[in-house]
Amino acid sequence: MMNQRQPIVALIDDDKIFQLTTLRMIQAARLAEGILQFENGEDALTFLKDNTDNTDTLPDYIFLDINMPLVDGWMFLEEFAIIKEALKKDVSIFMISSSIDPRDVSRARHNENVLEYISKPVSREKLAQLLQYQPATVSFNLPD
Repeated sequence: MMNQRQPIVALIDDDKIFQLTTLRMIQAARLAEGILQFENGEDALTFLKDNTDNTDTLPDYIFLDINMPLVDGWMFLEEFAIIKEALKKDVSIFMISSSIDPRDVSRARHNENVLEYISKPVSREKLAQLLQYQPATVSFNLPD
């Protein structure tokens, strides 16, 4: 069996509680090799541009919030569409937001760079599913 490397995840969100809880869930479940944290889209874009050739540093997955200071999720996606061809790694984006505005959901679903729109809060099981490390085994729900 081939030993596949675990992904690198980038959390782009100004919500410190979401950052902390998601970081701890990913670490506790050992779902990622590394976790990058950014409080706004501007810092994340700078990081991506500075590391276009460094596949060991670039994230495999981005969890992107919509509402952030400086560069919000929508502005991030516009810039990402321009720079993604220069990246030496395929980067998958999940938009994770507390917004329940149907326009946000629709806009995210129609963006070719967003794989899925997820509403906060996000469970450990959902993170595992998104990071494709959900075991392909039968689960049993035992009575309480």
